[in-house]
Amino acid sequence: MSLTLHRPAILQQLRTETRPYHDALEQNEFNRALLEDSVTPEITHRFLAKLYGFLVPYEARLRQHDFGPEWQIELRQRAHLIPLDLAVEGAQLPLCPQMPELQSWPQLLGAMYVLEGSTLGGQVLARQLAKAGIDARQYFSGHGEQTGPLWKSFCQLLAEAATEDNQAQVVASAAATFQTLHAWIEKP
Repeated sequence: MSLTLHRPAILQQLRTETRPYHDALEQNEFNRALLEDSVTPEITHRFLAKLYGFLVPYEARLRQHDFGPEWQIELRQRAHLIPLDLAVEGAQLPLCPQMPELQSWPQLLGAMYVLEGSTLGGQVLARQLAKAGIDARQYFSGHGEQTGPLWKSFCQLLAEAATEDNQAQVVASAAATFQTLHAWIEKP
């Protein structure tokens, strides 16, 4: 007997409609260097510093919203790992001055889709950095063995929270999050 897995409509819509923004973001210097086997500690550090600058205001917005305990928001926050990878104080790193709108519940859900999804890719990146002999991997390793279960938990919660009334806002927020993060990472 085969088991058919059901993918909620919101996840299909998010994946399809944000694909161009996801693909554009992946064309950054860090990912290109990984693909070309030319990643360096300097390139990795620049990328991590940019991620930190985006994650700090994003995570601050998450903390301002009243999520239930099932969302495990504190566990999902990972910006604090980046200064450990970079061996610097977080206050030394610039913050993204122009964040996407993260005021409403659907906007937060869309942004969370982007950042929670990045934890899956982070596992692959951590292995590639290890292969390249680069130690800055705590952020990318993030949740370790809990990464998959946390992603599945998020997907379930997102599917329950998405409604016909807010689905378009969730998708628009995910697209805006990808675009804003991409612009910030590419900014010199």
